[in-house]
Amino acid sequence: MPPTLPLLDLPFLAELTALRRDIHAHPELAFKETRTSDIVAQTLTSLGLEVHRGLAGTGVVGTLRKGKGGKAIGLRADMDALPVLEKNGFAHCSTHHGRMHACGHDGHTSMLLGAARYLAENIDTLDFEGAVHFIFQPAEESEGGAHVMIEDGLFQQFSMDAVFGLHNWPGIPVGEMAVVPGPVMAGTCSFEISVRGKGCHAAMPHQGADTLVAVSHLVLALQTVVSRNVDPCEAAVVSVTQIHGGEALNVIPDDAVLRGTIRSFKPDVQVVVEQSIKRICSGIESMFSVNIGIAFDQRYPPTVNSLDATQVCQEVAASIVGEQRVRRHELPSMGAEDFAYMLQEKPGCYIWLGNGLGQGGCSLHNPHYDFNDEIMPLGISYWVRLVERMLPPG
Repeated sequence: MPPTLPLLDLPFLAELTALRRDIHAHPELAFKETRTSDIVAQTLTSLGLEVHRGLAGTGVVGTLRKGKGGKAIGLRADMDALPVLEKNGFAHCSTHHGRMHACGHDGHTSMLLGAARYLAENIDTLDFEGAVHFIFQPAEESEGGAHVMIEDGLFQQFSMDAVFGLHNWPGIPVGEMAVVPGPVMAGTCSFEISVRGKGCHAAMPHQGADTLVAVSHLVLALQTVVSRNVDPCEAAVVSVTQIHGGEALNVIPDDAVLRGTIRSFKPDVQVVVEQSIKRICSGIESMFSVNIGIAFDQRYPPTVNSLDATQVCQEVAASIVGEQRVRRHELPSMGAEDFAYMLQEKPGCYIWLGNGLGQGGCSLHNPHYDFNDEIMPLGISYWVRLVERMLPPG
């Protein structure tokens, strides 16, 4: 068991906290993080790092090198906000109506900047050798900024042996971390089912083919996709989230559309789910004399941690918070995360840093959420100790 080390002494913590709150007050949506990107680039440049801009538009990569070691790792933080109307009343509340840092990306960005600053200012005394690439990524929220950075040449321009991510996690107490091997976040796929029947007067339904009755049966039948088709020892979710059809009270419409989301951890489970949906749609089509079209939109793949990298991260986390506060068997989340694309390319690990128990609207994507500044030293200490562990000298 590694010894528990004291948290790093961060004389710039108050300055960093103010920066975090400034970013919170000025949230920017996917691929529009120009102000945040400028702050990141200016900060990294002032620290003497090599700074590259332009990947995925607003992405920033800062590189810190020590010695002649050839090994390199990437540390990633996301920068974008959400289209949420903030309902907090504190001084650093969003100044942009309808936009909010409701997922803590302001905190992720600030912690990674803090780690870069600590490493740069203490490079002569810290025990590592090699290159650290600080990856500030745009557009995590549903837009796949990680995939765009990769397509733009992230790993071609910046050689990395492994890549690491971190997310604050309401519900886990402050001072605890969840570090688990294998799947940690689900893959996500949206679906759209279009139903075309035969419109008619609502008082004469026998003259038409009722799309809304067909859609209603579809919604109920889709509830059996997981419960009666997926192995009970596996995990999947099928949720219908939208139904659109009809305009007038006395008209049965020609068309209706049903939309929703699928979540799973394994490709073979995803195949079972899609085949089951197609089979159900075929049956409903015959039963109600309607025509049904199905479209699947594969979004983020599952986020899967590498076994070796996870073991290292578990040991680093234990050295900071103590073995008893590292959650090694936390259940994965059905939420999705585009860091998955980076883990498809490189070994690595994505961890959850406890943000508090979630009381008082602390949960992610909640209009009352705020990143807990108390956890910033924990996140920075984790990043710095991980660099020392992954890039040993010699």
